[in-house]
Amino acid sequence: MGWKAVQEVFKHWKILRGDKVMIVVGKDKGQTGTVTRVIRKDNHIIIEGRNLVKKHIKRTEGNPGGIVTMEAPIHVSNVQHIDPVTGSPCRVTYRFLEDGTKVRVTAGKLASGSIIPRPEILKLRKKPRSAEGIARQLICFYASSIKAESFDSTF
Repeated sequence: MGWKAVQEVFKHWKILRGDKVMIVVGKDKGQTGTVTRVIRKDNHIIIEGRNLVKKHIKRTEGNPGGIVTMEAPIHVSNVQHIDPVTGSPCRVTYRFLEDGTKVRVTAGKLASGSIIPRPEILKLRKKPRSAEGIARQLICFYASSIKAESFDSTF
């Protein structure tokens, strides 16, 4: 094919799973949707019902095959958040509230400066925790409590 430069992975992501975004470039320009998946290693996201492509599936024992319509990934630079008040695309910045919590705030020409709430879907785990992960978390918790007790008893 040809040589392709390696893309730098974004360190600080402002688009999360469950956010409402608008596509600003490409064949679906101007359409809005909800982010269903974030692919951080490729700087891509998948938007529900947008950027649809036809995929040819080969027939196997369990699959009849054929042409399937599915959502393709889109680069994160081709989408923008939707302002919850005005409904227009906007940029996002981070601010700290008076109580010290970090929140996302809309910014830009058509932005209202309102807070973008954290999506509820992020509270649900996509992959269930393994028994090893739960055990490791409990061990760390008990080890820190034992250290705190021994520290308090020395004084």
